[in-house]
Amino acid sequence: MTDLILDISRLISRVRHVTPSGVDRVEMAYARGLLAHYGEELSFAAVHPVGAYGRLQRAAALAYLDELERRWAEDHESARQRSLISVLPWLRALRPVRPDPAPDGAGGVYVQVSPHHLTRTEQVRRILSRERTRLLALVHDLIPIEFPEYARPGGAALHARRMTTLARHADAVIANSAATGASFARWTEQQGKAVPPIHVALLGTEPVAQAPAHTFADARPYFLCLGTIEPRKNHLLLLHLWRQMAETLPAEQVPRLVVVGRRGWENEQILDLLERCDALKHHVTEINGCPDSELAALLRGARALLMPSFAEGYGMPIAEALSVGMPVLASDIAAHREVGGPVPDYRDPLDGPGWCAAILDYAASGERYQAQMQRLPDWHAPDWSAHMEIARRAIESLRS
Repeated sequence: MTDLILDISRLISRVRHVTPSGVDRVEMAYARGLLAHYGEELSFAAVHPVGAYGRLQRAAALAYLDELERRWAEDHESARQRSLISVLPWLRALRPVRPDPAPDGAGGVYVQVSPHHLTRTEQVRRILSRERTRLLALVHDLIPIEFPEYARPGGAALHARRMTTLARHADAVIANSAATGASFARWTEQQGKAVPPIHVALLGTEPVAQAPAHTFADARPYFLCLGTIEPRKNHLLLLHLWRQMAETLPAEQVPRLVVVGRRGWENEQILDLLERCDALKHHVTEINGCPDSELAALLRGARALLMPSFAEGYGMPIAEALSVGMPVLASDIAAHREVGGPVPDYRDPLDGPGWCAAILDYAASGERYQAQMQRLPDWHAPDWSAHMEIARRAIESLRS
């Protein structure tokens, strides 16, 4: 049987982190999903933080996956990274071993689901050449290219290098949404490259842990905003709305806003409001590091999820919220509608008065809130089993 290799470089690069990002969870889901289907047939490989590529010892890789899942579920440390000394044993255990060149006609498949090291086009070419494998890659989004104003300085050029690597070397691509697939196809064609086969597979919805619903001491309803604090998430809209409510409504009538997510980039105005606006101090709570158990309680207790993003590749928080019966107010963009269907309330991300009216309606359990609660039972969560079946078919098409 031909080789099947999963690249887990991203997970190894996150060895010092306490809580996972969305991409971390996707790479873990692939590790578990491919293991369940292919078992011993699956090998692990990585570009180590020191830069070297190789295969990983299977026992060490499996133990590391177990450690990460335990840490994500149970760790109640702050958002600080773990010390380098404390993770050195893992870095040693996960040192890659340079593989022998695969025989001609090996016909294996190399699966990479994170953007890790895709900026190094020549290294990717060497890996595929040495392993004699075809590349199946997951594309999360093209936001830094399509919306460079929301990326770090230089982010558009870096992401273009990642997509160039895929345009040159990917034999097939999995897109996390039809919107992402269309963006990748359009960009690849603009570069004068042939578009590889694209398989659209919505990301699975992670089961939310059982936990008592969170409540605050003052019992005010609260809304949850979940995601990295960066401009495209449109936190500014929410913070300005909350400031307006704090200045125009009695304090007891102002719902609470809970912002969960690490601090990203180009967000000085957002941080100034969070740190220096007196009107927000009693109404807005920021949580940078949130273990799964705490997030589960927040999801189960919130009145609604607020997702006013300008651009997304996929709306994972929307799926997580709807999966526990929590309503969603989201910006009206294609990626959100793919996940939420007709259930959430969609608003233009620039419509401040519309968002404010909807938030106050939901805070009071008004007509809009009740209408969405009636729609919620008709929503069905995208699941990892369906996603992995699409991935399996893509793998088998390349193996044949």
